[in-house]
Amino acid sequence: MKRIIINILLILLFTYPSFAQEADTVINKEQESDTLFQMQKSPWGAVARSALIPGWGQLYNESYWKIPVVAGVFSWLIYNYINNHNNYVEFRDLYIISELSFHRVNREFYRDQRDLFAIYIGLAYFATLVDAYVDAHLFDFSVTEDLGAIQLNFRLNF
Repeated sequence: MKRIIINILLILLFTYPSFAQEADTVINKEQESDTLFQMQKSPWGAVARSALIPGWGQLYNESYWKIPVVAGVFSWLIYNYINNHNNYVEFRDLYIISELSFHRVNREFYRDQRDLFAIYIGLAYFATLVDAYVDAHLFDFSVTEDLGAIQLNFRLNF
């Protein structure tokens, strides 16, 4: 008899909080559905800004630390593109004058490097557009720790 009463008390102890929490959750969902979420930043507006000037979309999204990163990456890529293009032109002219295979190999190497940096510039440009879009979507995302929202549910099945 004593064992049955203990089992009943344990069942009530572990199942009652789970039912109470489910009822609270239903009420919270009903209250949340009444409010309409309005985004503060336009994702496509951020993309358009970043398409015009790389880094402007990051400025619009208030991600100020990303602006020097974008400027630095683009500066480095453009510098390497120009440097490889100048070397390509130099070895192209030398190959035309002397027709040595050494100059032809260097000409092809610097042409390939220049073309790779053009691809890298395009990929970096695309990455700034994607970053501006995603950052605008996540602008309203809250990362605060709300310890009151942690819920524990216990169920015992006999």
